[in-house]
Parts: sequence; structure tokens; C-alpha cells
Amino acid sequence: CAAAVGGTLQYGYNIAIIDAPTAHICTFINDTWRERRGTRLEAYQVTLIWSFVVSVFSLGGLLGSLLAGPLAVRFGRKRSLLLNNVFLGLSSVLSVSSRTARSFEMIILARLLVGINAGVSMNVQPMYFGESAPKHLRGAAALSSAVFTAFGVLLGQVVGLRELLGGESWWPYLLASGVVPGVIQLLTLPWFPESPCYLLIDRGDKEACVKALRQLWGRDDLGADMEQILQEQGRGGGARAKRPWELFGERSVRWQLLSVMAVSSAMQLCGNDAIYFYASSVFREAGISSDRVQYATIGTGACEFTATNLLIEHLGRRLLLIGGYVLMACWALTVDGMPYLCMTCIFAYILSFGLGPAGVTGVLPTEIFNQTARPAAYTIAGSLMWINFFLVGMVFPFLVSELGELCFIPFCAVCLLCSLYVGFALPETKGKTLSEITHDFDRLNFGGSSICMENT
Repeated sequence: CAAAVGGTLQYGYNIAIIDAPTAHICTFINDTWRERRGTRLEAYQVTLIWSFVVSVFSLGGLLGSLLAGPLAVRFGRKRSLLLNNVFLGLSSVLSVSSRTARSFEMIILARLLVGINAGVSMNVQPMYFGESAPKHLRGAAALSSAVFTAFGVLLGQVVGLRELLGGESWWPYLLASGVVPGVIQLLTLPWFPESPCYLLIDRGDKEACVKALRQLWGRDDLGADMEQILQEQGRGGGARAKRPWELFGERSVRWQLLSVMAVSSAMQLCGNDAIYFYASSVFREAGISSDRVQYATIGTGACEFTATNLLIEHLGRRLLLIGGYVLMACWALTVDGMPYLCMTCIFAYILSFGLGPAGVTGVLPTEIFNQTARPAAYTIAGSLMWINFFLVGMVFPFLVSELGELCFIPFCAVCLLCSLYVGFALPETKGKTLSEITHDFDRLNFGGSSICMENT
């Protein structure tokens, strides 16, 4: 809770709160432009500026992803999360001041900064959780990142109601309200230990590692667990942390990297998270009456929060990914022109995402890369996720205006392609050590030569 309340919760919260004040901010943009230039913007120009206000969050996330690896290596996982709140504080100041300053550019900069905050937390927090959890709870611990993302979405949608901070007078405070969970993190996270793997492998402090494990796990019998961490340290050979571009030239991690790239890209190209940016527009195009749209929007957040569950430790990663994306493809094809049937299909689409891809995607880099390659893998995965999020965020409003309730059809192909890739190329990782997972990937990376390597 201490890590996630100022971590992945911020990602979900900040993609959700931007939908409620859409009309108010668009009016503010138009009025500000008229005060400066003496003319009003055309409707398509307002849509374009608004799309950029929304999507610049993704560009900030990309910058945050690029910062996450170096921060995690230099300062550690916990301190990186704490330092990350600097971006959040600056964003909140800009948001609150934007209306008084008559500057929609300040909103754009604020969204860029809060995007950096989200980009860092989306990479560092799953790494922190995955490295701190025992093997049998590794997936469930990493899944909590997705749980807090979904909770952040739901919380942002509730706070964004017209009766709370979604009204015309309060939207600057709505955009700045993410500072509250950030303060909670600053007050609570310092009481918890750093990642045990980071303490032993990166800093070489065995005593601090043992102390952290005892505090986190509440037991003294750590022999087998320490042995696994020491084995990972031995495989690294004391090497420095790898840089992202170095992974592309290493044959030994070729299919691990392809898998992370494919799954991370599909997570955004499937269009699920873009729904939260433009939920009101989607439901209006589907025929839902304006007075009920904000409550239908809350339903989207409630669906993902409800669906994000602990099946990850029972059904395995592959089945949840394949099943989730296949179900999403089915719901994308069955969207109908009837308003409430269309709304039901959208809810089912989000439920399917929450059941599989939402929880599994974040844990994969922790499970399939060793300590020296893990930060670089998270940087690559996060960068692809945010680039694709930006592209979908820019295109989505135009898909809604052109295709209406059929706007999910283009995402069906993405879901099917990702499910096929996972079925053919991604080994199961549930309950396996890093050595066992690496052995499975060696069959793909080296083909027949892996047998010779084993014999050697």
C-alpha cells in the first residue's frame, strides 16, 4: 500500500480524472484563445488541442520510463519511488495555477510532468514488488500493481463526478488532487526496507538483505531463499547493470525481449486504457443519455477493479494472457448499435482485460530477466507501452467520431495477434525459478545448440 498509493495508483488516477472535465477544459482553451487572438477556434482545432492535452501524459510516461532504469540502479527501488514525487508536486502547482494564469499550456506541462511520475512508478514499482516477494507469491505481489492501477481509475472517476471535483469551478483542483496520495506515500514508504535483491546483488550488502527479508517476510528461516538470490548474483558475475540498447545485441535474451516488447505493446494497442481518457465520448456515441454518462463511466473503472484478481497464481501467465485477449477480441466483434448492449460489451471488454493482461504484463520482466538486465528490460517495455499509448490516445477520438460504437473493431486484430504470439512463443513462468525459465527460453534463443550447451 505504501509503495502503490503513490505509484501505480497515480497512473490509473491520472488517466481517469482527465475525462470528467473535458467540456470545461475545452471551453477554457477556446476562451483563452479568443482572449489572446480575438477569434474562436474551429471544432476540429479544439479536438486536436484537447487530444494533445490528453496524450502528452503518454509522452511524459515515455520520459519516465527512460528515467526509471537509471534511477532504480543508482538510488534503489524504494528511493526512486520517493524521489518520483517531485514531478507530482510540480504538476499539481501548475494545474492549480493554470486557470488564474489563463494558460492552457500550463495544463499541458502539468500533464507531461504527471506522466513522468506515472512512467517511473509503472516500471519501478513492479520491479520492487517482484524482487521483494517469495517465489510462491511473486505473481500475486506483482499483481497488486495492477490492482492499485484499477483502484486509481475507479477513484479518479468517483472524484471526477460533477457533485465532487468534476464541476466547472473545481476542475483545476481535480487535476492537482493526485498530490494527496503522493503525500501519503512520502509519510509511509520510508518505514519499509529496500528490495532485498537490490541490496545484495547491486550493493553487495548481505546483512541488509537478510534484515530486509526478515522484515518483509516475518520469518528467520531464509536459507533456501538466500541461496536463490546468491545464485542469481553468481550468474551476474558482478557485472554492471546492462543498458537498454545492449539487450538487443544479446542472443541469450532475444526471445525474452521479444516477448516483453510484444506483450507491453499489446497492452496499449488493445485500446483498453484509452477508454478511460475518452469514456464520456464513447458512451455518448453509443447512445447513452448525457445525464447517465458519468455513472456509466464509473462502471468501466469498477469492471477492471473487480476483474483484477489472484487467478495469476492458479491458472498461470500464459492462459490468462491468451484467454484475456481472445475474450477481448470476441467482445470487440460483438459490439452492437443498441446503446445498453454496446455498454455491456465495453464493460465485458474491460473485465476481460482485467482478468488477464492487466495483471500479467507487469510481472513478466521481473520473472524472465536477471538482476543486471531487469532495469533495462523495464525501460524498453515501458517505453513501448507509452509510445503506443500516445498513438492510441491521439487516434482514439477520431475513431470514436468516425466509427461510433464500432470504434473497437480495429483493436480486435491486436488482441488476436498477441494471443497467437503468447501461445507459440512464451513459456509458462508460474512457480518457476529464474534458472528454469532461462532454460525454457534457451530452447528458443539457441535452438538445437541449446542441447550442446546443456551437455557442455
